[in-house]
Amino acid sequence: MVNRINSESSESAPLVVVGSVAFDNVITPHGSKDGILGGAASYCSFAASYFTEPRMVGVIGNDFGDEYLSRLKNRGIDLEGLQRDDTGPTFFWKGKYHENFNRRDTLDIQLNVFENFRPDLPDNYLDSKFVLLGNIHPSLQMHVLDQLHGDSFVVADTIDLWIETERNALLELIKRVSLFVINDSEAEELTGESNIILAGTKLRTMGPQSVIIKKGEHGAMLFHEEGNFALPAYPVTELRDPTGAGDSFAGALIGRLASRNRMDFHAIKEAILYGTCTASLTVEAFGCDRLESAGCAAIEDRVTELKKFISLD
Repeated sequence: MVNRINSESSESAPLVVVGSVAFDNVITPHGSKDGILGGAASYCSFAASYFTEPRMVGVIGNDFGDEYLSRLKNRGIDLEGLQRDDTGPTFFWKGKYHENFNRRDTLDIQLNVFENFRPDLPDNYLDSKFVLLGNIHPSLQMHVLDQLHGDSFVVADTIDLWIETERNALLELIKRVSLFVINDSEAEELTGESNIILAGTKLRTMGPQSVIIKKGEHGAMLFHEEGNFALPAYPVTELRDPTGAGDSFAGALIGRLASRNRMDFHAIKEAILYGTCTASLTVEAFGCDRLESAGCAAIEDRVTELKKFISLD
């Protein structure tokens, strides 16, 4: 049985996670590691699995062995939507982080089977009340939304590539999104506003019900119709690999919301707290390793500690 964080609710709702599955080679100032299980869907699903059962949608190639599938299954992740394409290898990315992790260079990227990926949902995924769209092409994100039945709470992430090359498609997508997650530099690029308050306010006028702007080591800020909310990052002292931190944040956030079957202002604020603390674990080791093995208690301990940091009592 998979251990999950108690939501004090028996109303957990289905969650679909859509994104890339990859093998990464990562170089940081602290070392390097090859053949890491990565991709947005992997990080998001591992993070969400601490709160609910994620339904994972992605594609893997002929090099994705049973040991990787077992790692996902052991966290209680539903893999019916994970497609296998034996015509080639899994998506591959190689990157290098510079000193202080303030810049990252992509050294190699090979789409492989991901190039022809089309996220067709299994029939029993179509009624999912919560949906997380990882930072894949906006047309693929839209394809997922077109398949869903009912009124789902949709969280969508993006990257600067789509802002630069698929702006119009991205703008159409975010009109249909409940919560849009973006980092501060991407928010500036999309809105033309360097001030985070102005950027967040402008993003909400573009269609999404709510917006979260991530500020990396400086935390995150929520823009919601009922008000704004800011939370600092958990103070990590052993930064090893920031890859997947944003995906882990989003996965834990929507996983927490799905476990409580709530999406109101207070619930989103609390979910940001859990997302922040879960993401802080990811960066302490290469790839998914620390996130995968940390356990519920580690997340709860950090939530308790971060609450103390921000309390005036």
